[in-house]
Formats: sequence, C-alpha cells, structure tokens
Amino acid sequence: MKLLVVSDSHGSKEELLELSEKYQSTVDAMIHCGDSELSADDQSLSPYLAVRGNCDMDARLPEDLVEKVAGHSLMVTHGHLYGIKMSLMKLRYKAEEVGAQFVFFGHSHTLGAELNNGILFLNPGSILLPRGRRERTYALVEANDQEIKVRFLTHAHVVLDELTQSFQL
Repeated sequence: MKLLVVSDSHGSKEELLELSEKYQSTVDAMIHCGDSELSADDQSLSPYLAVRGNCDMDARLPEDLVEKVAGHSLMVTHGHLYGIKMSLMKLRYKAEEVGAQFVFFGHSHTLGAELNNGILFLNPGSILLPRGRRERTYALVEANDQEIKVRFLTHAHVVLDELTQSFQL
C-alpha cells in the first residue's frame, strides 16, 4: 500500500492540484486531513479522501472517514474533535473502536509519526502554514505486512531524510 497524506492547505488549491497530478497514478489513495477550506465538490479536493476540519464550512465533508485501502483499515480525521494538541489518547480509543491500523490527522500543523499499540498515527504537518519547522510538508506512507515506511517531503517534493521512519510490524 502506498498513500499520499496532506493536511491544512487552508484554501490553497495549487498545492493540492500539483500533488494529485504528481501522485495520482502511483499511490493507492490520496488523503486530506482537513482544513482545506474548500467545498466538498471543489475539483482540487475531489481526488482526495477528505474530512472536515475546524476551518471547513462545508458540512458535506465528514468529520471522520474509515476506509479500506489495499486491505488496510484507515481512519482519517482532522483531530480537533479528539484533542490531539493535548494527547492522542482519545484518537487511539476511536481508532481501536473502528479497527483502524492507520490514523491520519492534522490540526496542529506539526508533523509527526508514531506506532502506538500497533496503530500508526501520522500528522503530515501543513502544506501551507507549518509549525515547529519552516518547511511546508506532506507525507508518503508505504506499508506491507512486515513494515511501514513514512517519508515527509517539502512542498517542493524534497524528501526530509532526517525525518524518514520505518516501523516493524
């Protein structure tokens, strides 16, 4: 399984269009973790499995998505409803409740990935307004039955090698 994960684009369509053109034919799914500030039917958002963030006004976007992609169970949410700036505990409980193996979220604009109780939790950072780093980022996730590899890239598609992580399953 290979996924593109992006979040917190805050109205910027260009980055979303560029990412979808670059990756659409090479990934199993493209995910947007909310705060796109676009309508659910906006052409630049349509290639993505997208959720509603605290800055999104279109109620047609769901708060959470649970999807099967290439045999893996994914949960996508923005994170504001789970208090992710304080702790991932509420999000972990929800992930366990829905049987998610991968949880993708945004909201904090701070990138990070961790394996907790066999579940990957990943925040790709923000493609427009990062916090904690200068680089505007997104993530690529590759997984098989033995390993998950996470790479963070800048909006200019430069891999941040020092942030690449592998998790053994």
